[in-house]
Amino acid sequence: METVQERSLSVYKFGNKKADGGKELKNLLGGKGANLAEMSRIGIPVPPGFTITTEVCTQYTQEGQKTVIERIEPEVRQAIEEIEATMGAVFGDDENPLLLSVRSGARVSMPGMMDTVLNLGLNEEAVKGLIQKTGNERFVWDSYRRFIQMYSGVVLGLKPENKEDLDPFEEIIEHLKEKRNITLDTDFTVQDLKDLVFDFKEVVRKRTGKAFPSDPWDQLWGAVIAVFNSWNGDRALYYRKMHGYPEDWGTAVNVQAMVFGNMGQDSATGVCFTRDAGTGENKFNGEYLINAQGEDVVAGVRTPLQITKLGSQRWAELAQVSEEERLEQFPSLEEVMPELYKELFEYQRALENHYRDMQDMEFTIQQGKLWILQTRNGKRTGAAMVKIAMDLLREGLLDEKTALNRIDPIKLDELLHPVFDPQALKKAHVIAQGLPASPGAATGQIVFFADEAAKFKNSILVRIETSPEDLEGMNIARGIVTARGGMTSHAAVVARGMGKCCVSGAGALKINYKTRTLKVGDHEYQEGDWISINGSTGNILEGKVATREPELSGEFAELMELSDKFALMDVRTNADNPRDARIARSFGARGIGLTRTEHMFFEVDRIKAMREMILADTVKGRKTALNKLLPMQREDFEGIFEAMEGFPVTIRLLDPPLHEFVPHELATQRDMAEDLHISLEAVKAKVAELSEFNPMMGHRGCRLGNTYPEITEMQARAIIEAALNVKKEKGIESMPEIMVPLVGTVKEFLLQKEIIQNTAEETFKRYKDRIPYTIGTMMEIPRATLLADQIAEHADFFSFGTNDLTQMTFGYSRDDAGKFLQVYLEKGILKHDPFEVLDREGVGQLVRMGTERGRQNKPKLKVGICGEHGGEPSSVAFCHEVGMNYVSCSPYRVPIARVAAAQAAIAETDR
Repeated sequence: METVQERSLSVYKFGNKKADGGKELKNLLGGKGANLAEMSRIGIPVPPGFTITTEVCTQYTQEGQKTVIERIEPEVRQAIEEIEATMGAVFGDDENPLLLSVRSGARVSMPGMMDTVLNLGLNEEAVKGLIQKTGNERFVWDSYRRFIQMYSGVVLGLKPENKEDLDPFEEIIEHLKEKRNITLDTDFTVQDLKDLVFDFKEVVRKRTGKAFPSDPWDQLWGAVIAVFNSWNGDRALYYRKMHGYPEDWGTAVNVQAMVFGNMGQDSATGVCFTRDAGTGENKFNGEYLINAQGEDVVAGVRTPLQITKLGSQRWAELAQVSEEERLEQFPSLEEVMPELYKELFEYQRALENHYRDMQDMEFTIQQGKLWILQTRNGKRTGAAMVKIAMDLLREGLLDEKTALNRIDPIKLDELLHPVFDPQALKKAHVIAQGLPASPGAATGQIVFFADEAAKFKNSILVRIETSPEDLEGMNIARGIVTARGGMTSHAAVVARGMGKCCVSGAGALKINYKTRTLKVGDHEYQEGDWISINGSTGNILEGKVATREPELSGEFAELMELSDKFALMDVRTNADNPRDARIARSFGARGIGLTRTEHMFFEVDRIKAMREMILADTVKGRKTALNKLLPMQREDFEGIFEAMEGFPVTIRLLDPPLHEFVPHELATQRDMAEDLHISLEAVKAKVAELSEFNPMMGHRGCRLGNTYPEITEMQARAIIEAALNVKKEKGIESMPEIMVPLVGTVKEFLLQKEIIQNTAEETFKRYKDRIPYTIGTMMEIPRATLLADQIAEHADFFSFGTNDLTQMTFGYSRDDAGKFLQVYLEKGILKHDPFEVLDREGVGQLVRMGTERGRQNKPKLKVGICGEHGGEPSSVAFCHEVGMNYVSCSPYRVPIARVAAAQAAIAETDR
């Protein structure tokens, strides 16, 4: 085996069980090129070829075509000479032509970035020579028409003129099939194929004004440049943006000798997987076609056959075909070419063992000889990801750390929410696209008002945007759709906390509350019409689409146990009610990092008492109303403490401004006046009085508690009494952590702390018992992080509320930033949406500084995070780096955070 050369190369050769590089050069050779070289080095039969490096792509972008081609041409010519020697053919020769394939290959898989070009090197003279050499006229003309079609589309850019039109070449093919009354490409005669070649060339001449290129070297350089250009094509740009891949990575170009699966009945091509990509089962599977080229398998030109006998029999069951009919019409490769199947099986097992991961392979059989064209780590579902990692761990192919690092935490979302039935989804019609705000699947009847969510057994709440007042309806609805708002809008955040499917920011929706209609384009939907939403993709679908509940496997439980073994941070949950708390505990949450007490006030009986308190003009009046709320809050806290089974529970005191609790529509204002036996004018006056120009920075948080200390007193009493009741009645030792929100000065915190402590002591005397509790603050104002050392002298813990901290640090309104954030991301002003991924350079530095300064005065200060970033993997990693004690996230993100915390700890020990 040849070792990697140390000299500087632009072109790396592979084949004949040797190579200039290997898998360790993935960034330079791209994933495809590195794997081709690696397979050559370990003895897998790979058609010889070479890889032009990703660095050359970057040079091309900077210096242009002429300079780059002049620089690499000597290496390319030398590499082709070696391919010629191996294959016994000559590139550009008329009598014995060597044909090539050209493919792109970035360092990460980017499906669809550039299509493959096969059979490069063919022209009229080479066609004659190849026919003379092979004696197979049909094969040669079939290869030539394929080459012209591929090259014209990929390199010359000949696409349909209108999106409604067929590909110009496919249009010619379909017309000929109709004329000849045939259905398959394999039914074409030699003359048919000759006619197609002539017609294809005419299309090129008419559309470009030039003849189709006949010089093989011109063809090759055209294909190479097309690959480089594809790196900045629309598809690649979109894919990079979607996954956050850097622009300067570039793509490699892979050039290989052609091997042919369309040389007759002893030739074939296919794609196979070492394990089931959908379930993760350890079952070799795949599809193949006799007498075809690789693109036919994935393009759907012909229905592919199953590689294994078992797979073929399963397919026959679905198609309701008898065993006899199956053997005749759909035989497996295992049955048709048993020796070659055995060889393929051995190679797939060898490659999985070598890469220690599930492989996605492409192969070609040319006249009885098997060639492996490509291998890569196979893409898989979330369920398959977990099973494969745990199975490989059990099989001894992976150690525990590697198995954990094989998990993409975000993909765990797929396992935790209802999903659409795959067969039903295939038939579904997408009517609009929004943001995948909260994963899962839901189907129901449209309702436009939260208080009517219960009108139908299954409802989808469709709103322009949601507000805290919609909470009860959101909880009742199967799913939520909003026309406005981003991934961290009210609808998105609340839905994720509930584990409720949500699509936000679907700007194409025109919602008319008056007529109770939803218009998309020219189509109008009425209240009660059925729609379905996919919170994992952002798709809004017409009508009913069947869903099914997810099933968590034993492997999932094993993964969670393994994560806890390595993680140094606890994972808590954000939960506002006992139901969410129980769900989070079932996912392994070790406490609650945020209970938002305001969410407890929006139910019908509670909102009345809350509004009565707001309208009261005296302390006595406010206390009378608060005394009605006290038992309700206490009951909620009891349920939460019981669900948490003794784990710590952080409860944030009332945070939002009071105007969020009063009605803003005339009809509901009238209802409120009647309920409270006051005039409509009085209600209107109070609503106007509470209105603020910038509520986020207005009369809220600890400012409310210091203005109306009776609110803090009631909430503190409800918390302490609940903990004492649960201790007495259930024997559960609760651990309440009372959190003061929006602190910006030390004095603000001290005033609130005094009220809490006095209330707690008074309650302990009445109950003649005590429970441990702590008082801390939510760090969400930049000034608080600057004064963290002073605040820490008096606070027992810090919890970073990074939602508001991000708003105040950037000066962005979370609800309005959607108007420009997408433009900022496209122009590179921002790398990520800062409300989704924690901004390490700005907000992160405040978090780090606040933590460090706080621990200067109190070394054992407990520090956590409770913003939405607490469930985002890269943000969790940052929290680990800072040295936080825990992260807190919505219930359905707890497993994601547990794995991310473990991966962060592993990364630190491996550095």
